[in-house]
Amino acid sequence: MFSKILIANRGEIACRVIRTAKKMGIKTVAVYSDADARAPHVRMADEAVHIGPSAAAESYLIADRIIEACKATGAEAVHPGYGFLSERTSFAQALADAGIAFIGPPPGAIAAMGDKIESKKLAKAAGVNVVPGYLGEIANTDEAVKIASDIGYPVMMKASAGGGGKGMRLAWSEKDVREGFEATKREGLASFGDDRVFIEKFIESPRHIEIQVLGDQHGNIVYLGERECSVQRRHQKVVEEAPSPFVTPEMRKAMGEQAVALARAVGYYSAGTVELIVSGADTSGKSFYFLEMNTRLQVEHPVTEEVTGLDLVEQMIRVAYGEKLGFTQDDVKLTGWAIENRVYAEDPYRGFLPSTGRLVRYRPPAEKEGVRVDDGVVEGGEVSMFYDPMIAKLVTYGASREEAIDRQIAALDAFAIDGIGHNIDFLSALMQHPRFREGHLTTGFIAEEYPDGFTGAPADGDLKRKLAALGALIATAGATRARSIDGQLGDPLPAPSEWVARIDGEDLPVSVNCEAVSVAGTPMTLDVGYTPGQTLVEALIDGEPLSVKVERKGSSWLFTTRGARHAVRMLDPRTAALAAYMIEKTPPDLSKYLLCPMPGLLTALHVGEGDHVEAGQPLAVVEAMKMENILRAEKSGTVAKVGAKPGDSLAVDAVILEFE
Repeated sequence: MFSKILIANRGEIACRVIRTAKKMGIKTVAVYSDADARAPHVRMADEAVHIGPSAAAESYLIADRIIEACKATGAEAVHPGYGFLSERTSFAQALADAGIAFIGPPPGAIAAMGDKIESKKLAKAAGVNVVPGYLGEIANTDEAVKIASDIGYPVMMKASAGGGGKGMRLAWSEKDVREGFEATKREGLASFGDDRVFIEKFIESPRHIEIQVLGDQHGNIVYLGERECSVQRRHQKVVEEAPSPFVTPEMRKAMGEQAVALARAVGYYSAGTVELIVSGADTSGKSFYFLEMNTRLQVEHPVTEEVTGLDLVEQMIRVAYGEKLGFTQDDVKLTGWAIENRVYAEDPYRGFLPSTGRLVRYRPPAEKEGVRVDDGVVEGGEVSMFYDPMIAKLVTYGASREEAIDRQIAALDAFAIDGIGHNIDFLSALMQHPRFREGHLTTGFIAEEYPDGFTGAPADGDLKRKLAALGALIATAGATRARSIDGQLGDPLPAPSEWVARIDGEDLPVSVNCEAVSVAGTPMTLDVGYTPGQTLVEALIDGEPLSVKVERKGSSWLFTTRGARHAVRMLDPRTAALAAYMIEKTPPDLSKYLLCPMPGLLTALHVGEGDHVEAGQPLAVVEAMKMENILRAEKSGTVAKVGAKPGDSLAVDAVILEFE
């Protein structure tokens, strides 16, 4: 076995590979950029090598520096993780030329599957179902319009070398093609160094199913079941699970056998994933089509590990060393259910805008039975603008799908993150959504269920009563503490026993005594230890566990739990009666400004001072996380002032335009 390997990656996946290598008794070498000098993966590894400035193009994407680090440290093999150089044919070949093992597939397989156009041709030749479309090179927008019209709308425009949801545009009309074709080319060039675009038919009501394959260098290839990855936002996976609630044993066998046939056709070994798009309207399961093959470890690989009992990183290392697989297809059994949620640095309450900055607080839920956290950050660390905004992956396992979902909800409530925006509330809302729990999923699930954006998961009366009871205990504890301070005139007064909890505009009377709490006349039992200043309260209310994040906001509290933030104000009954006469402060009117919705680079400004604009007209383009975001006019008007120019780096809410 290898004695030392280098991990050519960062963050969560670098930590993940290091953990398995240590378990196998293999020494590890980390590489890092300026931005990652104090990152967890650097501290976890036995050795670390600096490879350049913060930008990935000047560090993690420079193959020569990785190879130099291998030679300097004596690393015999490289695990590329995912992203960066993981699917770069030239990198795998350069390692081979240098006598360094690549913990991944052979260069020829990477090349064959890395080009989405050529891979579809190969898949078709191997007897794999493919989506109808045009796989040739497209010269310009006019040709793209003609091709799209011939295929029939809707169509999907995709960068040939794309991945991770980047370089993709859905077009419902000629207008969409003319507006999006060049943008797709630019994203492909910026993210992958390849501006070729292909067009294929968009399958409506689609489900995204992927098959995990694993092969060795001796011709043995197996499939390890499927993962359902239909819950996506802007083509970026948000929730993944194994197995799929849609796939039958017959479908699994047909999909798996086609995936193995494709892998065998290109001489594949190591771990790889064949992505399929399936028509959700066809319950027969026969309408599944090849999308692409990812010749690397997938972000969502932990759910497969949980239901198969296999460590895929360990298998990749053993295959790279030349070992045979220790099992056959008949040995692969799927047991239980696993779900993964991707915790991202983005604000769902502000249109999922990227969030960067310091993790002032980072406390993941404790790992216990059925709960696993894969992360690569620490409290006090920074989520940088230079890399992917994923903070952690939360994986839960249960004997049934319902058990895995319920464990997700409880674990998400126990996550404590401050300092940056995050999507934990949104993930919890997804887990509680009736349609998700029923398994009726498509890739349009989020857009269909949250067409006007996310405002928090709805709270029923039972949850509000629990929050009112908890709020009364917290308020009573605070009042008792305040009354115990020395030096006050007179004898200490007892803490109030009667409260009014104002939750999301609703008033609930609460009575507190040493024996019980009642909300609106209904007795409730509470088992909770609370100390003033505590930010995460874990309670047992009416026999059910509830974790609530508690934050003081002026005269109110902010309780966050079960996928929503609840403004809770605890008042004595007389103050509550008088509060009805207080004037509410109205927020300022910002409708006359075009504000930058996220930290990013202003790459284009389409209007100038004095120009008249119409509702829906593109005004500016802001690039963030290598994605182009078109900012449009919300209403007609005239530009009075221009506050930024192309090339400016803008902060959130920076004024780009002011209207009359």
